Amino acid sequence: MDEGDFTKARSMLFPRNVLAGHGVLDSIPEVCRDFGLRGTGVIVTGNLTKKLAGDKVADVMNDAGFEVQFAVVGGANYSNVEQVENICKEVDAGFILGVGGGSKIDLCKLAAKDLGLAFLSIPTSASHDGIASGRASIRNENGSKSLEAKVPLGVVADTSVIVKAPYRLLASGCADVISNTTALMDWEFARRMRNVEFSRSAHALASYTSQTIIESADLIRPNLEESVWVAIRPIIISGISMSVAGSSRPTSGSEHMFSHALDLIAPGSALHGEQCGVGSIMMMYIHGGDWKRIKGALRKIGAPVNARELGVKKEQIIEALLMAHTIREDRFTILGQSGLTREAAERIADITEVV
Repeated sequence: MDEGDFTKARSMLFPRNVLAGHGVLDSIPEVCRDFGLRGTGVIVTGNLTKKLAGDKVADVMNDAGFEVQFAVVGGANYSNVEQVENICKEVDAGFILGVGGGSKIDLCKLAAKDLGLAFLSIPTSASHDGIASGRASIRNENGSKSLEAKVPLGVVADTSVIVKAPYRLLASGCADVISNTTALMDWEFARRMRNVEFSRSAHALASYTSQTIIESADLIRPNLEESVWVAIRPIIISGISMSVAGSSRPTSGSEHMFSHALDLIAPGSALHGEQCGVGSIMMMYIHGGDWKRIKGALRKIGAPVNARELGVKKEQIIEALLMAHTIREDRFTILGQSGLTREAAERIADITEVV
């Protein structure tokens, strides 16, 4: 929606409290009290993230007089959503605490929506910008699908925890935010060509996040908590831009369609943000923009910039480029309705040195 159009109205839901910094896990009980959360809290986590932060969250909650139960689950698929929901029903949960990476938080978003429960997002890593958004990626037999879900009531991002996660995850989150550059260009293109709904505010937020990461690329390094602090704010705000827009438009365009196509062609080869970063290099070339700037920022951060670093073959990159336009037929991008020819795909991948 363009802010100049006063004939339309819709609600915008945001996280009401965002805490980011060293040791903020200790503040979770206070955040819960501030929100008036009562009853049993279900901590949704994984085996590794339970040890990294889940047990600490349980301890501080118990010490503060809250009762909590664990739901230790795997990846973001419908079976695990059902498992979380069943545990919540069994213990008559009053709220949910999502302690983990993007997949655990996505499970919470979907379960919280289905059950009508509030939840807090407590990321142990920042591999993509979904930790604060109302969108969830769920895997099925056809790859991954982006669904409307519940916006977290609050986000508690402890930099002393996130820095302990593999650096590759943070680099992937940064690459995901950098890819906003082409998502926004696609959105502008669709506005001009198809008069799609547009929000200047969401555009400004998403643009701020991508430019901040690009301009701070020299500061983002492994094993530095300061690097997490530099990156986590733009990653969170990128997710919030989706709430402002009422869709994933400001953060997801042709580069994400390329990534989802690659998920189908070479599943499990690379992380979502890594694939979006590489996709953004090529999509920026198609837009006629400065693709070398994107590539340079990704390289400085330590994110992949080519097929070899993604762990995929040249032909798989080409096939993903050819398939990308079919991933979301409702989303008009620079790829158009008919997509790329093989000759064009090969030329784009070759000139940008992705293959």
